Amino acid sequence: MQCHICGARMEAVVTTLPFKVRDHTIIIVKHVPVRQCASCREYLLDDAVMTQVDQVLDRVDVAAELEVIEFAA
Repeated sequence: MQCHICGARMEAVVTTLPFKVRDHTIIIVKHVPVRQCASCREYLLDDAVMTQVDQVLDRVDVAAELEVIEFAA
């Protein structure tokens, strides 16, 4: 797969990503499998991974300001 930004090769990697889920809530999800550009570092999540991330984010404590969660494939 090629990067839609710069055209370089996309590699399968595991990374940590932040998600803003409410005005004052940031969730950091560790060990997320993504495709990341070898050149510009742009990344893509496969649909199945994003579905799982959405499920993780739906279970977040509504009172949390910052939470770190392990992604489990």
